[in-house]
Amino acid sequence: MKPTKIQLISVLILLFGTANAQTNFEPDSTLIYKTTVQGDLKMKVFKPSSHFITDHRPAIIFFFGGGWSGGNTKQFYQQARVFADSGYVAISAEYRVRGKHKTSPFECVTDGKSAIRYLRTHADNLGIDPNKIIASGASAGGHVAACTGIINNFEEADENLKISSIPNALILFNPVTDTTEKGYGMDKVGENRKTEISPNHHVVKGIPPTLIFHGTADTTVPFENVERFTKLMTEAGNICQLVPFDGKRHGFFNGSYFRKRGNDKIFNRTMNLSFEFLEKLNFQTID
Repeated sequence: MKPTKIQLISVLILLFGTANAQTNFEPDSTLIYKTTVQGDLKMKVFKPSSHFITDHRPAIIFFFGGGWSGGNTKQFYQQARVFADSGYVAISAEYRVRGKHKTSPFECVTDGKSAIRYLRTHADNLGIDPNKIIASGASAGGHVAACTGIINNFEEADENLKISSIPNALILFNPVTDTTEKGYGMDKVGENRKTEISPNHHVVKGIPPTLIFHGTADTTVPFENVERFTKLMTEAGNICQLVPFDGKRHGFFNGSYFRKRGNDKIFNRTMNLSFEFLEKLNFQTID
């Protein structure tokens, strides 16, 4: 019997888990997607081995965590390489953060939207399908990804706003979904603006299909927040799948390339579930 795409990818993920020392998790190329007064913002691009500019591959873009204050694109290099070797164009993107750029979470959201718009604008040059763009990220980066699909406004005024900054799907790792006193980040957005970029307060029908991974013992971003978000999404008629990880805390999903540890059991599970989710959306591809 011929193996399914998911079975083939599962084998690939297992191979990654046992051969990290031999795997190249460095990006294949780097490009500048946005120039700001605080500096250029870059995308670290991972490509399938047989990628051509004429391809129309699905693309996934990752935004790192760090409380909108710091972080490193390397957080998602391992995930990006697995996606690239599974036929996707994968990107780990910079965005402005307080520590380096002296900015607020609001600029982070604007940069996330710029990144999605850049991918869609340059789809032909990047060999990607502009209608199969997945936004992903962790913690504050998960918030940035979520906001690209949920929050209106906060667009960069000098960009071509006729091109949508909304992705076609979301995969979120312990994301911030509530920036009020019930969640995380009110001290950074300000009490007077606490709901402006709070995904839980902007759920409507038509938000892209969403997959969430979250630890039930997360003391940084309360698990209740994503439970509530999932309920709101479902009630609005949107696709939203929440995968709880019992007893796990914040950052539980990180792979061994970024956070050294004994094995990649949870990493492998989140990757397999991500590919299953995307296959249901007809995003799946493999060479």
